[in-house]
Amino acid sequence: MAKKIDLNKTVFELTQEYPELINILSGLGFTEITKKPVLNSVGKIMTIPKGAKVKSIPMIKVVKALLDNGFILSGDMPEGTTAAANPSQPTAVSDERTEQLKNYLRRLGSGEELESVRADFVREFKQVDAAEIMNAEQELMREGTPLSEVQKLCDIHSALFHGATREEQIANAEKAVEESLRKQKAGAELSGLSSSPKADYGGKKEKAAALELISGHPLQTLTKENQALSELLEKFKEDGDLSLLPAIRELSVHYAKKGDLLYTLLKVKYGVTGPSDVMWTVDDEIRDELGALGKESDHGEEWNSRLNAVLKRAEEMIYKEQNILFPICAVNFSEEDWKNIYRDAKDYAACFGIRGEKWEEAESETAKEKATSYDGEVVMPGGHMTVEQLTALLNTIPMEITFVDAKNINRYFNEGHKVFKRPGMAIDREVFSCHPPKIEPMVRQIIEDFRSGRRDSVPVWMEKNGRVMLVNYMAVRDRDGNYVGTAEFVQDMEFAKEHFVNK
Repeated sequence: MAKKIDLNKTVFELTQEYPELINILSGLGFTEITKKPVLNSVGKIMTIPKGAKVKSIPMIKVVKALLDNGFILSGDMPEGTTAAANPSQPTAVSDERTEQLKNYLRRLGSGEELESVRADFVREFKQVDAAEIMNAEQELMREGTPLSEVQKLCDIHSALFHGATREEQIANAEKAVEESLRKQKAGAELSGLSSSPKADYGGKKEKAAALELISGHPLQTLTKENQALSELLEKFKEDGDLSLLPAIRELSVHYAKKGDLLYTLLKVKYGVTGPSDVMWTVDDEIRDELGALGKESDHGEEWNSRLNAVLKRAEEMIYKEQNILFPICAVNFSEEDWKNIYRDAKDYAACFGIRGEKWEEAESETAKEKATSYDGEVVMPGGHMTVEQLTALLNTIPMEITFVDAKNINRYFNEGHKVFKRPGMAIDREVFSCHPPKIEPMVRQIIEDFRSGRRDSVPVWMEKNGRVMLVNYMAVRDRDGNYVGTAEFVQDMEFAKEHFVNK
């Protein structure tokens, strides 16, 4: 019996009908769905599309996951999940060629073997270039072809990168890209979009190679990660050692960096949509399949077949990154882009044992104050806001906040109702004057420990007016670790009880 999901129904209603949705949605990022109190309250007013918008989870990813798990969708599909054909949009390939590509999808849909379709594809499209395939994929999606179907075309497309040996595979990939860039020449629009900025793709591989030689440059680190992953995959091919799989699964970190730092920048700033539309989906599928296989205990023939298939896709992705994605980035990204990527990449865990080296030029610039002027705004390393915005933000945080500077002077209290009263007259006074004599020695000791570096935080749990409170004292330090003050955060923790008390 078909499993049907009406997207107009609430999450609570759908999970009552299909309990397996809890695990599916949780895996996509709807983590609170596993908490019964949240499901029984917010879940009764929240639909899947609304929840995806709140959590900033791409709805196309949600739809694909539901389809992959055998659900049929109805109701109001969110805008952007599929796209109607747009006659005014420039077409990257001829109608005849697009129809040929669609025919391959129909043949796959009717159950024909992939290798049979792939053989015809290679024969009939042997002169095709990589950019033309990417444009065709985007054209199909603009016409409303489901992403899952376009992904099948991507698998056929990978035939261009096959060969009897590793060297042949790389050579085929390079040949396809070279042909693509020769046809496009300088100023061609890679993704076929009229809004795409024009770029000169001549010498793109040399540009990428030059960046990879810069110590600590993001492309150097990403390339080293690919080399380490390639070695792991080769080793697994040789001896089939399953103990290598946890290390291989670290590709999720590598893929996360690509998605957050490369795909998005290419799409938003430079109008190159192909990588984010197709490669990002492949990344997710590889990562998810490896995760699913890791949870299964039955390592039979089917499991091994799936494992070999997904590792093959991971290997192909390495070729596509090195020969297509990275050169595209090298041509488009400015030096400022790369420095921003370098700084943001520090927030990600190391993978495959590769730790990026220091890029001296980017580091020296990090220490400088940005020259950009924002009149009437508070400028910080993480962004800029008006005083009104900053005040409202601090008042919105569900805590009582106090800041005491390095000279032990009260400098700031956020506004709003407070369990521990803080009169405005206390601002600019010494913090010790605000505490009774019996408490003052403890406060002095805490601040002295922070100043000397003996401690960084002191959490104090207490009950106040019948409610559980957490008072957290924390040392505030600058980038160099110098003590600049003490912060006190008071939080009412009563809300947490409903998540831990058995109903």
